Amino acid sequence: MNILYIGDIMGEPGIKVVKRVLPEIKKQYSVDLVIAQAENTTGGKGLSLADFQRLKDMGIDFCSGGDWTTFLPEIHSALNDPKQPVIRPANYPVGTPGLGCKYVDTATGSVLVISLRGSIVGKKADDPMDNPLKVIDQILVDNKNHERSATIVNFHGDFSSEKRMIGYYLDGRVTAVIGDHWHVPTADAMILPRGTAHITDVGMCGTLHSSLGVKLSITTKRWLNSQPSRNELETGGPLQFNATIITSSNSRSAISIQSINRIIPEVLINQG
Repeated sequence: MNILYIGDIMGEPGIKVVKRVLPEIKKQYSVDLVIAQAENTTGGKGLSLADFQRLKDMGIDFCSGGDWTTFLPEIHSALNDPKQPVIRPANYPVGTPGLGCKYVDTATGSVLVISLRGSIVGKKADDPMDNPLKVIDQILVDNKNHERSATIVNFHGDFSSEKRMIGYYLDGRVTAVIGDHWHVPTADAMILPRGTAHITDVGMCGTLHSSLGVKLSITTKRWLNSQPSRNELETGGPLQFNATIITSSNSRSAISIQSINRIIPEVLINQG
């Protein structure tokens, strides 16, 4: 089974580049399942129902979760529905809207997708969070008798040490552990010793010449003068598409993992 995991879709530029590149990628790699990190899809914060539908119409089968997933209340009904292919991090406290893991059916079997949030995520470092290791342990116990072709874990975090550690912690227990949230792809996609595919961060989809998708004019002033400012997405220039393709062998190991990194000139995007 070939599973494509697409990095954070950052606003409208991210939607545009995924729409442009995804059909070719699916054909080239004979993709069976497309998962995308969608927490930044709508204006950089959250996922609206309309954009959720757009992603599905573009060929995305499942949306993983991050710290902005629950930001827009309208998505809560879909997050709560086991049949809707979108989740939030599983280690949010009890009472948080939504589910942190769901199954998705494919032509080659059922796949369990799980999202986890790291202990530190930017300004939300003080948010109450359950221990991600204990949460994933319980999820795997609860689903041990559920027949499936793959188990994909998305880890949304800031600390490189934590993102690396959880890969080894789950090695031989899940098919893949895919890190995101940095919006910058790392060069360490590998199969770990016991067979689990891992990458520290898959990167993002959106503008190339920006600060993680945000206008450099805004972020530069913030760093230069410690001046608070509201993020504004960069919309011009070339776009980047970052993803990883995993070939699974079973629910606890993978055959291969490969990064996919594309830069698309603005002129090609404007051509439709």
